[in-house]
Amino acid sequence: MILELDFASSVPIYQQIRNQIVQAAAEGLLADGERLPTVRALASEAGINTMTVHKAYQLLKQEGYLVTDRRNGAVIRCAEGREQAVKRKLQKELGLLAAEAKISGVSREEFLELCGAAYEE
Repeated sequence: MILELDFASSVPIYQQIRNQIVQAAAEGLLADGERLPTVRALASEAGINTMTVHKAYQLLKQEGYLVTDRRNGAVIRCAEGREQAVKRKLQKELGLLAAEAKISGVSREEFLELCGAAYEE
C-alpha cells in the first residue's frame, strides 16, 4: 500500500493514514474484505513508528471502517450499519465548513458546487 505522507503538514501522520485509507476505499482502490498490511509492515514501508500506524488502525476500527482479528489481521469493512453515524459526522463537519465559507464570502452556489465536485472525486 502506497501512502503519500506529508511530514510538514499540520495534520497528524496517523490522521493522514486514516484519511488515505478511507479515500482509497471510497474510490474502490481498497475493496470490502481486503486485508491491509500489518502495523509493522506499513510502518516499515512508510518509515514511521509502529504506534502511529496502530493509532490510525485503531481510529479506523473505532469508526467501523476496519475489522481486526488474529487470523486475518486488519480487513476493510465498507458501509455496513454506519450510515447514521456518518450522516451525523458529515452534518457537523459540513456545518463548520459552511460557516467558514460564508464568513469568507463564498456563495451558497459555489459552496454546493465545491461539495458536489468533492463528492464526485
